[in-house]
Amino acid sequence: MQTEARELIAPDFLALTIGIVVFFVGVLITQRVEFLRRYSIPEPVTGGFVAALVVWAVHILFRTDIGFDMTTRDKLLVIFFATVGVNARLADLAAGGRVLGVLCLVTVAFVFLQDTVGTVGAVLLGMPKAAGVVAGSMSLVGGHGTAIAWGPKIAAEHGFPAALESGMAVATVSLIIASLLGGPLAKLLIERNGIAVPGTGAEDGALPPEADAAPIDKMAVMRAMLAVNVTVILGYLAHAWLTEATGVTLPLFVPCLLAGMLLSNTVPILLPRLRWPAHTAALDLLSSYALSIFLAMSLMSMQLWTLAGSAADLFILVAVQTAVAAGYIVFVVFPALGRDYQAAVLSGGFTGLSLGSTPTAIASMSAITRRYGPSPNAFVILPLVSAFFVDIVNVGAITLFLRL
Repeated sequence: MQTEARELIAPDFLALTIGIVVFFVGVLITQRVEFLRRYSIPEPVTGGFVAALVVWAVHILFRTDIGFDMTTRDKLLVIFFATVGVNARLADLAAGGRVLGVLCLVTVAFVFLQDTVGTVGAVLLGMPKAAGVVAGSMSLVGGHGTAIAWGPKIAAEHGFPAALESGMAVATVSLIIASLLGGPLAKLLIERNGIAVPGTGAEDGALPPEADAAPIDKMAVMRAMLAVNVTVILGYLAHAWLTEATGVTLPLFVPCLLAGMLLSNTVPILLPRLRWPAHTAALDLLSSYALSIFLAMSLMSMQLWTLAGSAADLFILVAVQTAVAAGYIVFVVFPALGRDYQAAVLSGGFTGLSLGSTPTAIASMSAITRRYGPSPNAFVILPLVSAFFVDIVNVGAITLFLRL
């Protein structure tokens, strides 16, 4: 009789430290593997996969499950989007207004396409129709959070008892695919279409790329940290008010992003002598740190062995959904956004939006811009679309297809 696996949970600070180590493992591997550099695979993704494989090996060899306290990881996500907001200018948004609207439209259409593909595939494979939603926008566009929220309800009410476990498996596999697909897809679009790129190196308003050699001093870092902390406090207050006043629960990073935008477009006007940290190397440093460690911690905590027992039919559906997403990006998203460099960067990020998560999308775009050159508007446009429109539309799409 096989004994039940022990469980070890790394406390919060230790989990954070391991996440930093995992990031540097990814850096070392990426420096030595040409494929990873060529296709713009983010370093935390590489390190995170290696760490997840190690955790899997421990599970098999020692019958021990390693878990991580993710309290700090969740805070890093909020900090990252606060830095995006602080770096956002209304002039940038105005310049990308048409692109923002178009991206909203193609994203809304894609959510319903994803559930249509999932439902048709589930019926053809002899699965419950609800499985199509599980292998559709619930777990793909929605990710782990939406899968956790909807899984028990689908299991109880729609004849698919394994909805939660299947949703988590689909979300995990699609996250891996999205992490690997964004860079190569953007590379294909840029090089096949002969798109002129701005060139590597930081540029005013760019977020990231990393600026390893940029001048940063203590005061600059402290100013950036203070601005970000004030932004997060305002975001928390706004989040609590919105939840109480409207009953709608948005992800916490949304009001933090908006609070940063509000401050960045009012404080420099009201207090012109104040050295606001927008578009500084210090703010880019905080942004890069928060995103990199968030992604490393997310991937290293994946329990890959849970995928082994998943039904083969679900993985067939995921493969079909991946092909549909790639085709949609190449033939719909990229042309609709203008076939330029920003369109290519957003198309690379759309893989994360459609198959993974917003942080995955941002990480893919960061790797792309680090190689080819800055595209600052992309880092504001895509989070706004994923935050405001996707979650709301996804609720409607899931509800509709579950009633079919």
